[in-house]
Parts: sequence; structure tokens; C-alpha cells
Amino acid sequence: MTKAIRIYETGGPEVMRWEDVDPGKPESGEALVRHEAVGLNFIDVYHRTGVYPLSSLPATLGMEGSGIVEEIGEGVTEVTVGDRVAYAGIPPGAYARVRRIPAHRLVKLPDGISFEQGAAMMLQGMTARYLLRGCYDVKKGDTILIHAAAGGVGLIACQWAKHLGATVIGTVGSSEKADLARAHGCDHPVLYKDEDFSSRAREITDGKGVDAVYDSVGQATFTRSLDCLRPMGMMVSFGQSSGSVPPFDLGELAARGSLFITRPSLMAYTADRTDLLDHAKDLFELVLNGAVKIEVNQTYPLAEAARAHQDLEARRTTGSTVLIPG
Repeated sequence: MTKAIRIYETGGPEVMRWEDVDPGKPESGEALVRHEAVGLNFIDVYHRTGVYPLSSLPATLGMEGSGIVEEIGEGVTEVTVGDRVAYAGIPPGAYARVRRIPAHRLVKLPDGISFEQGAAMMLQGMTARYLLRGCYDVKKGDTILIHAAAGGVGLIACQWAKHLGATVIGTVGSSEKADLARAHGCDHPVLYKDEDFSSRAREITDGKGVDAVYDSVGQATFTRSLDCLRPMGMMVSFGQSSGSVPPFDLGELAARGSLFITRPSLMAYTADRTDLLDHAKDLFELVLNGAVKIEVNQTYPLAEAARAHQDLEARRTTGSTVLIPG
């Protein structure tokens, strides 16, 4: 037996239970991983609340973790017993001391990257990779806007975009978060509570507009994000922490200058193992050479995941957060 955070119904943080579970033996194509660290991400909140429905209940939350392979099932060639590994993506189940997972979702963690860093960077870091290289291929001279620039994805994306030679505008909720974003490559932190970010983006770009907007906030920022873009600019809507984006007329894209829009997911961009390994390779290289720093700003015992969720939803966290199984 092991311990895991399970939910039997959707709702607030109080629906999470710390209880005994039997992970079972790995079946064909699976590996048994003992977690050393588990990542906390806003998608966990979406699953807990039912915004993104889970396939069935009860269920174990969590989309990201790192640890050591303890056992492998028949036919597994991707990893061996004793490997240091990390992962992000489906199926959920990371909020556990030990879990079974399809081996093809695991990547080997380089020795120069700690377990805590691994659990903090896989989902957020590979998200930053597909945002900046997949949805819109950021290049030197581009100007982009990143919402929630002091968040987990935001801090990694700011550093990565700066490495690519872009000018980075980022929205933040406080002066402390502005300082944090600036220290991680954000050229122009904008306090969204004090000033209109769309007007500020236009001012910074001399009225031209930005090349791309990366919006994980959703309802509260969507329309003004469109207002930030240059003609034929790219709107990347990849989250909805403020609520779902309401239906809108596609003619709005034409009226604003033939804009492009996409609603991507990490799962689609890494569904093929070759793509998964490419994302991980690019991320690991930038972390190991120091271009992107992975800083774990908060840790919680896995058993106290409810408190971590409360802090995340209240915007009391910055950067990356990990849960320690203990």
C-alpha cells in the first residue's frame, strides 16, 4: 500500500482526501515510479473543480512528477529499474507516493537536474517550449505579451523568450511580482490592477502592437489581449484561471487585422514520443546551460495538497511549487 490524494467528487480543496491506495503491479508497457517530488499546476485545480472533467471518479489528481523507477512491466524499453525519471501529462495520478504510469510518457532526468526541479519544470517548461516554438516561433526582434508573468509558466517563458532575443511584456499582480518577473527576463512588467495592459502594450510598441499574446487567464483578459496584437498577430489562449472565454464572432479577428488564434494543449504537442523527447531535450539543454533557471519558490507536504491549492488559487504563490511525498 501507499498514500495518495484522491477525490470522490468535484469541488473545493476540501474534497481532496489523503488515503491508502494500492498502486498494483505494472502491467505491460507500464512502469512503477516512486515519487521524490510532485508538481503543482493550475490544471490540477481545473480537474478538482470539474472545469476539465476527469474520465471517472474516484481519481488521483496530478499531472507531473519525478522519481525513481522501481519496477517495469512486460515490453518496456524506454526506461529501466533505477532510472531517474520525470514526466508531465496524461494520465493524471501524480499526487501519490508511488504510481503506475505508461512508460512511454517518462523521460530520463539528467544528473544535473534535481528531483524538485524536475517536478517543477516538466509541465510548465514543456508548455513554454510549445508556446514559444510551436504556436508562434518567437525570434529575435519580436515583441510578445505574457500574462501571469510571475507564475510558473510565466517565469520560464520570460527567460526562454529573452534567450531567443524577444522583447517581453508581462502582466503581474503586485510590485513584488513585477520585480520577480523583471529578474527573469521580463523587460516591461505591467501591474494589471493599476494600468490597462493593452494601452501599455501599444505604447511600448509605438502603436504597432505585439507579435503574439500568451494568455492563461481567459475570460478577464481575452478581449483586451486581442487589442494588443499587430495585424496578423497570434493570440495563444492556453488557460482560463479567471473563467472560460465566452463564445465570440470570428469576424472580430478580421476586424482587428486578420488575427490568428489557437487554443493549444501540451498533451497534443507531446502525444508522439518523438515530440515529447524533443520538448524535454530543448528544456533540459536550456536549464543545464543556465539560460533558464528553475526555482522552486514553495514546497508543501503532499498530504497538505489542499493548502497548496488554496494558496495557488488565491495567487499567494510565485513561480514553481512542488509537493513532497514524504
